[in-house]
Amino acid sequence: MPDPSSERSPRPLKLLGSLLGPYRLLAYLVAATLAVALVVLGPKLLFPPPDHVITERPTPSLLNAIREVSRLETAEVHVEKVVDLTDRQSAFFGLVEAKDALLLVAVGRAVVGVDLGKMREQDVSFDPKTGVARIDLPEPEVISAMLDEDGTYVFARSTDLLAKRNEQLEASARRQAQRAIEAAARTPDVMRRARAQAEKQLSALAKALGAKQVEVRFRSGDR
Repeated sequence: MPDPSSERSPRPLKLLGSLLGPYRLLAYLVAATLAVALVVLGPKLLFPPPDHVITERPTPSLLNAIREVSRLETAEVHVEKVVDLTDRQSAFFGLVEAKDALLLVAVGRAVVGVDLGKMREQDVSFDPKTGVARIDLPEPEVISAMLDEDGTYVFARSTDLLAKRNEQLEASARRQAQRAIEAAARTPDVMRRARAQAEKQLSALAKALGAKQVEVRFRSGDR
């Protein structure tokens, strides 16, 4: 004959299991969520990030390297100029005209280039991901223009009998020759060659510093 107590004893356990059954899955989900949160947030809680993060931009190093070149000489012009000056004078109350004339053969040279000292920080950018460097350059300018003293000489000088010798005539001719040399250096063809040479040299410099591609542009004025 079965023991009545053995039949009644499992009933409370079954009843408790039936009551806790719907919450068992929820408990598992809560435990799994806590475990994931501990894995993700644990390192951040144990090793919090610093309050300040310093990032380094590679642009200044490229800009400094360009500025070290200072003036980039990209074109040179040799000029020969004949200057014919005449100082016309009047004598005897304007009744007689006299002249002091000079013929100067001038030889000189001019150097055209880019003043890299005028570059600003925003004129150079570098993307380390793509390796593309962008450089905005000032327009080329005449860096120097001078007469060749050995090759420049007075070819002819004539002073009429009634004329007064103008001692400043040769100096005026030399100044005119100087301006002619500078004007010859500012021609569109010379400036075009100066831009092309500047782009070539700075592209080589940027690639030597790690750039894969270089884009060079020229800015006009002070913009």
